[in-house]
Amino acid sequence: MTARAPVQLSPEDTAAVRSWVLHEDAQVLVLNKPAGLSSQGGRIRARTLDDLLWAFMRSNGKRPELVHRLDRDTSGVILAAKTKPAAGFLGRAIQARKLQKTYLALVSAAPEPQAGRIDLSLRREEIGRESYMRVAAADAPGAQAATSLYTTLSVDPQGALVELSPVTGRMHQLRVHFAAIGRPLVGDARYGGALTFAGQAAPRLMLHAAALDFPHPEGGRRTVEAPPPDDFVRLLAAAGLTGTAAAS
Repeated sequence: MTARAPVQLSPEDTAAVRSWVLHEDAQVLVLNKPAGLSSQGGRIRARTLDDLLWAFMRSNGKRPELVHRLDRDTSGVILAAKTKPAAGFLGRAIQARKLQKTYLALVSAAPEPQAGRIDLSLRREEIGRESYMRVAAADAPGAQAATSLYTTLSVDPQGALVELSPVTGRMHQLRVHFAAIGRPLVGDARYGGALTFAGQAAPRLMLHAAALDFPHPEGGRRTVEAPPPDDFVRLLAAAGLTGTAAAS
């Protein structure tokens, strides 16, 4: 699927990425990406998940290709195609919005109302060497329609756990939408999120891709879930929050 030269991986890199496998079959590979790892290369030249997929290279020199991305500090479920037909099928499914993504996030106070829909168009802005998304009027140049659904799962005086489902797939969409309603995600320094939660330091953006439901190239649908990582669970426990099941 790619003409690029293979990336040489250490035995530790190979073991790590293989330990993240949530589901694998002849067509798809689903991984539980750790926070702090970029999905693909960008401004910063560093080892990425895309590089690590060379651990799954087949005898014909091909390897899986990511079909979507997660922000560097977002953990959780990410999908790759293992064949060119599967990549085409999943690419079309994404364009048709047939993938259903469920995220968990921490906020410093429950949104009001505690469940709802956010329809706010977004526009990309470049500030220096960084890219940001901003809420924009629907008819503004460069504005893209964006819709997010949310439900509050657990509330405590120290904060809340929310379940988020993006209908559209704009960059930083969930982060910007929640900042726009006055509930920036904990640890999201870029969009105004608190850097502490329940008296504990928030080590990163507290956003976790907990479940992905997608049409499978061989027919039917698959749902793959990833449990929240230790840093997320630790902050949940500090606030006494429950209700981490993302998909039923």
